[in-house]
Amino acid sequence: MTAHDVTTGRGQGQYVDANGVRTYYEVEGSGEPLVLLHGGLCAIETLAGLRAGLAGHYRVYLPERRGHGRTPDVEGPFSYELFAEDTIAFMDQLGLSSAHVVGFSDGATVGLLVALERPDLVRTLVHIGQQVNPSGIRPEFAEVMKLDAMPQGMLPPMLHDLYAAATPDGPDHWSVILGKAWQMITSGRPDIDLAALAAVQAPTLVMVADEDFTPEQHARDIAAAIPRAEVAVVANATHALPMEKPDVVADLVLRFIAKHAPPS
Repeated sequence: MTAHDVTTGRGQGQYVDANGVRTYYEVEGSGEPLVLLHGGLCAIETLAGLRAGLAGHYRVYLPERRGHGRTPDVEGPFSYELFAEDTIAFMDQLGLSSAHVVGFSDGATVGLLVALERPDLVRTLVHIGQQVNPSGIRPEFAEVMKLDAMPQGMLPPMLHDLYAAATPDGPDHWSVILGKAWQMITSGRPDIDLAALAAVQAPTLVMVADEDFTPEQHARDIAAAIPRAEVAVVANATHALPMEKPDVVADLVLRFIAKHAPPS
């Protein structure tokens, strides 16, 4: 493993070479490992509240994917499959032979693909606020995704500000990242057949907000397709659920893990 310390405004972080990507990550807490996967176009600061709620019980690993946060971009398009390969390499490099995996939005798809590709790595899985195929997007959001470029004002300004402050690629690279992300999410991905989810071995919690991009019924369909899965619907929340109600999300995650995978 090749890792290097780096000092950020929030303390010590590290870089590790994983799948050819100089991947930035932070670690906090003690106990069994839990890998927390951020959303698309997000830096790990967006999960600060959820991180705090989980780090009192687990050793939380927060990697930033290629082109996100402090991890530099790599030439070529984004894809969920590539992000999953990067995450598997990250876990292998750090010697995480089995961990609880919690993913939000794009990170939820990444976690699900890791669970399908390498079931040995995922002890429990939490899938927050993400469809598994295009049928799981509300019609009004599906219409927006037919546009050639991301509409102005679609993202909260905070995401750009966090990127500009952290990226080693320079603030002007944001337009490149936006283009790659939009191409990925408008290409009909993720597109996982519900029947394929029968291969998920880990106990899984499918969590969704009642005003999310993904309707409640789709979340229930995902859970029904996974052998050991439950659904949690959080009221009065949007796609930004982990930021809006981090304490609620953390409590649901902790209760689920304690129920299905008590400490060994």
